[in-house]
Amino acid sequence: MSEVCLKLSGICRAFPSGDGEVEVLKNVDLEFSRGEFVAIIGQSGSGKSTLMNILGCLDRATKGSYQVYGRETSELEADELATLRREHFGFIFQRYNLLTELTAVGNVEVPAIYAGTSSEDRRQRAAGLLTRLGLADRLDHTPNKLSGGQQQRVSIARALMNGGEIILADEPTGALDTRSGEDVLQVLKELHAEGKTIILVTHDPLIAGHANREIEIRDGEIISDRKTEKSADEAETDTATAADQTGTLNGSGLGAFRGWIDRSLEALWMALRSMRAHKARALLTMLGIVIGIASVVCVVALGEGSRQKVLTNISSLGTNTLEIFPGKDFGDTRSGKITTLVIADANQLAKQPYVAAVTPTVTTTSTVRFGPQESNAQVNGVGVSYFTAKGLNLIEGRFFDERALRTYGQEAVIDENTLETLFGDNSGSALGKVILLGDVPARIVGVVGAQQGGFGGSQNLSIYLPYTTVQARMLGSTSLRSITVRVADDVETDLAEQAVTEFLTMRHGTKDFFILNTDDIRQTITSTTETLTILIAAIAVISLFVGGIGVMNIMLVSVSERVVEIGVRMAVGARQSDIMLQFLIEAVLVCLIGGGLGILSALAFGVVFPYFGSNFTLIYSADTMLWAFAVSSLIGVVFGYLPAHNASRLDPVVALSGE
Repeated sequence: MSEVCLKLSGICRAFPSGDGEVEVLKNVDLEFSRGEFVAIIGQSGSGKSTLMNILGCLDRATKGSYQVYGRETSELEADELATLRREHFGFIFQRYNLLTELTAVGNVEVPAIYAGTSSEDRRQRAAGLLTRLGLADRLDHTPNKLSGGQQQRVSIARALMNGGEIILADEPTGALDTRSGEDVLQVLKELHAEGKTIILVTHDPLIAGHANREIEIRDGEIISDRKTEKSADEAETDTATAADQTGTLNGSGLGAFRGWIDRSLEALWMALRSMRAHKARALLTMLGIVIGIASVVCVVALGEGSRQKVLTNISSLGTNTLEIFPGKDFGDTRSGKITTLVIADANQLAKQPYVAAVTPTVTTTSTVRFGPQESNAQVNGVGVSYFTAKGLNLIEGRFFDERALRTYGQEAVIDENTLETLFGDNSGSALGKVILLGDVPARIVGVVGAQQGGFGGSQNLSIYLPYTTVQARMLGSTSLRSITVRVADDVETDLAEQAVTEFLTMRHGTKDFFILNTDDIRQTITSTTETLTILIAAIAVISLFVGGIGVMNIMLVSVSERVVEIGVRMAVGARQSDIMLQFLIEAVLVCLIGGGLGILSALAFGVVFPYFGSNFTLIYSADTMLWAFAVSSLIGVVFGYLPAHNASRLDPVVALSGE
């Protein structure tokens, strides 16, 4: 007595129709024994395809009981049904349902991938099956290079890949010519002779005549179930002789982790093949990500470049410096009468541990002459550390030294504005030439760049002499206009300001001075720059978000276009997680490639940016690029999840119908 492998009891299947339901199957009671060759015959709309879908665990009955080797299918989850399909069934479809991106071998291998078979074993077995079916010279051909009969043979090989002791063939000859149809029927009879259980759906009585048992269905009801002329003893013999051959088709299963790796790699390759097959769609999907990532990287680079430019400009005001002035504040009318800010204060401040350099400053205005040229200029009496503290760049010559301070040297350093005003563009070097500051002659020893004034124009003529020279020869006073203190690099400027205030207040007995902290200016400007950078970056992030929505929309379209592929993969045993992983990887790949292209676009923009006439350059951050790349991956996961989830939750029978 043959083992009962499939048992249906009181099976009904109804589908919604308008406000009611249409019952396609009505109280079907059937049993199928192992090794049978059964034909289910009926006209279109009789319910035979619906019965086949329920038999293959592609669809569920509305009510009734269906058992596969004693397991009640109504109690099984989606992945458990996938396991049944993967381990017990092989499907042969009327329209072949081959994956167009894969070769013949690749299509046959698909069920073994989900079964966890090693790549070498499944490749070898797929090639063997195709060779057995007469396709040895077509192993690497894609479906569009195969005839209909050859495609159906590939479909049969796929059905046998995991062993497939139960072969479900839905109109397997319906799309074939007579000769190809006969060849396919011959293959099915050979498989039956080897012990396979063959269940064939057809509307053609001649094809049904090849089976050993014929079941006729009409309007969802079984109207006949009869044995054909082939004897039961012969069928038993076929079943007994087939055990060894069936077993040779079973692949060697791997561990769960290795199987997951194989399925992940398959999902990766399928994603790449899908993107290659739909290049325009993939590029349009990436466009939003490319623009978003490029915007973020460029904005941050622009922000850093502008910040560095601002800091460079601020350095001309004096980086990390304190300016000490007499009086309560700018505009104090009494400041001219305060003479307590003297050289001794500067000398004592220079000894403090938080001070890197100190330079006294005195200032006066004088007429400067050279030959027939004359102009008003600001004469600054400074110490040798002044130029370093203020960040002035030497263009030509040298600075004066301590010897000039001690000897009241008449050595002058002029700025670019003075050079242009007195000597013009074609005067050659100004070094060594003598200018008159009122009645005081001075020899030019150096030229510096124009100082960027924090509160005044940088077009003023500035001339720098030793402060001792200006005090003795021009002012006749030992009091100072200001003292410039450069704070040590390892000391907070605010703390240094507090210490200087306490120190001078103690020396003077009162607070008759005020301090300008240039670091406050720097912090204010850089804070403004950073705020603008954040604002523009926020706009760029919005574009990334929009790009992510674009990815989701395109992936949803992709799912709708590939429902048949999803159905085929589910039919051969793909789990819901396998389907989700495939589409999720594709979304992440799109975003990763888009992120890479976005970074390259940003770098390309940095190359051409200087040609726009900007006075600063983009400064890129490797951290920003890594973050942008990570964000693009996250976008792929977040916005790819919904399409991937929708794909994994498709009903196999609905997906196979292309709905």
